[in-house]
Order: sequence, then C-alpha cells, then structure tokens
Amino acid sequence: MIVEKDRWGIIYVPRAGVRDAQKKWRQIKEYLELRGVRYDCVQSDDSAYVERLTGMLIDNGYRTIVIVGGDEALNGAINGIMFTPREIRSQILLGIVPNGIGNDFASFWGLSTDNYKQAIHSIIEGRTKQIDVGYCSYDEGDEQRVRYFLMSVNIGLSAQAIRLSDICKRFGKKNPSYLVALISLFKERKLYKMRIKVNNEDINDRIMTVCIGNSRGYGLTPSAVPYNGWIDVSVISRPKFMQLLKGLYMLLHGQILNHEQVRPYRTKCLTILDAEGASMCLDGKAVNPVFPVTVSLEPGVLNFIIPS
Repeated sequence: MIVEKDRWGIIYVPRAGVRDAQKKWRQIKEYLELRGVRYDCVQSDDSAYVERLTGMLIDNGYRTIVIVGGDEALNGAINGIMFTPREIRSQILLGIVPNGIGNDFASFWGLSTDNYKQAIHSIIEGRTKQIDVGYCSYDEGDEQRVRYFLMSVNIGLSAQAIRLSDICKRFGKKNPSYLVALISLFKERKLYKMRIKVNNEDINDRIMTVCIGNSRGYGLTPSAVPYNGWIDVSVISRPKFMQLLKGLYMLLHGQILNHEQVRPYRTKCLTILDAEGASMCLDGKAVNPVFPVTVSLEPGVLNFIIPS
C-alpha cells in the first residue's frame, strides 16, 4: 500500500460517557474537509487498542499520526510509535485533537476539547518539537518489559485519584473531578511501604504517593517539561489535616513543590525497588508491573506537532 506523504492516519477514540459520541467526529470531519485535509480514519471504542492501530497505520505507510482522544489513547499511540524501528520512527509526526476523559498532555500545550479547530490548524501548520519520552522497564519472568509514557508515572494515592477522577467523568461529573477524587482519598491518606533509589539516595519509608513526571503530572510535578532531558519526581508523605488543606491549595496554584511534606527531585533515572500494595498508572492508564521498576527517558525521540 502506497500512502501519500502528507496523508494523515487518524485514530478516533470516542469520549466515554458522552451520549452522542459521533457528533464530535462529524464536526471534526466537516472541518477537515473544509480545510482540504487528506486523511484516513479508524475508530477504536477502547483506548487499549490504540497501540495496535498505530502500529498498523505506520506499517501501511502513514507518517502523520493524529489521535482524536485523551491521555490514555495518546499513551497507546506513543507505545505503538516507540516500538517501531528507529529509522521509521524518526519520520513520524504525532498530533492530537483532545477528546478524552483526561487531556492533561494536550492542556500542557494549550489545547482543549472545546477548540478542535485550533488543534487541527496546528497539525496543518506542522510545527514540530522533538520531545522526550519516558519509559518503565522491569522483568517479567525471563523477559524484560518496557512501557512508555509522555506525562507521568503515578504510584499510590495519586494513581487512585486519577482512576477515580476518570470514573467520575464517565458518569458525567464535571471538573475539577480530579480535585474531588483527591479530597476523598486524602481523607484516608493511606501510606504505602516503598523503597526508591534516586540520585544515589535510598528512600525506604512509608509514603502516600509518588509522581514521576516527564510533564506536569496532573499538577504534582509542575516544573517538569518534556523537552529538557530530565524527569521530575515528587515524593509525598502523609500530611496532617491542616497541611492537607494547604497542599490542595498549593496543588491548584502550581506550588505543590513548596509543601513541607513534598520531597522534590530531578533526575535522569530512578528505580522503584518496591511499592507494596500501591496502585500504579502510566499517563492515567493502570498497570501492574513486577518490581523492581526502572524509570528513565529517551530524550528528543518523538516528533510532536505543537500549536503554532
């Protein structure tokens, strides 16, 4: 199959919990046709299949991959891209039209679900930036597994909050559902026995949550950017009640790193030796790795289409 160089391969992932999920696609399709964009589209009702669909589009010659979806769909796409041969991967451009339950990475670049025209215009303009991609590696039996992420790895309370936030949104609850989820979980403030090695420091403690951010990590790594070759880490202990209220305020205002219960780090690699019983997610997608897990990044390996 020969595909024109400028032809887009679009993966449309309908937003969960929306009564007329096809209405948004009809609007996007009309605008694509108005702008004269040449494209082919496949639909996936489950973001879990996006990785495979991305690989199929690449194998069929598409070099501009556009995800109409949210953070989990974008995570599937980057895993589909990163597992292709390096010489092909260097030719691929990735764009996003935010349309998911969580759109944190799109929001980082100033894109919103309310303005699909802006996102499409940016992809047409084709301004790209080479960005970093984080990854987790761990052994599973005799095999080493690798999973990639764009935004963050969350362990403990923050991972639970992200999943609870998604459930709230699926049932029609509006923002700030992540904040509501955090408040409900902070009331419990469960601690997890974790062992982490970062920057030659051994952390062996009872920890409430850890966020490892290639991007802002839902506010927990607000200084992280996906193009400086570093990952940010926030290790958060259990706050007292008044510290909790202060922490929620600081989270909303991008100041969480100044909280007394937060230990911030900047590194290129860290190892999670154990995190007993703690939930874990990559870009909002739940995972169940076998510890120890090494987290690092590949700098400047993804051609991401950014707003003009």
